[in-house]
Amino acid sequence: MADLYDTDVVAWAYQQAALLRARQWSALDFDNIAEEIEGVAKAEKRELGRRMSALFAQLLEWKLHPERRDSGLLRSIGDQRVSIGRVLRKMPSLQSALIDIEWLDDAWKDALGIAGGNMELDGLPRRCPWTLVQVLAEHFLPD
Repeated sequence: MADLYDTDVVAWAYQQAALLRARQWSALDFDNIAEEIEGVAKAEKRELGRRMSALFAQLLEWKLHPERRDSGLLRSIGDQRVSIGRVLRKMPSLQSALIDIEWLDDAWKDALGIAGGNMELDGLPRRCPWTLVQVLAEHFLPD
C-alpha cells in the first residue's frame, strides 16, 4: 500500500476510501491516512493565509495609492472579507490562526510581497498597522 501512496496518491486515496467503506480495517494504511487528513487541515489554513495576505495587500494599496481607489478595488476588499468570513464560519477552528502573531506576521510579509509588484514599499511597517477587528470590519478602509 505504501508503494501506491508513493507512486499515485490519487489512486491510493480512492483505494483507501473503498477500504474504509468496506470496513476492511486491517488493509488500511493508517499512517498515511493520518498524514493526508492533517494535510487537508494545513491546506485550509494556508488558504486562509492567502486570503488574509490578499486583503492586507489590497488595504495597503487603498492607503498608499488614493488614485487607485475605485469600485473594483473596493469590491475586491469586500470579496476577501466575505470569503474569509465564510471560511471561518465553515471551519471555526481556523480562528485560532487569527490570534497567532507569527501566523499573522507571515500573512503580512506575504502581503508586502504581493504589494511589491504594485507599489513602492519603502517605509512600510514590518507588522500590520491595523487591528484584526479593523481589517475584517465591513466598512473599514485605511486613510
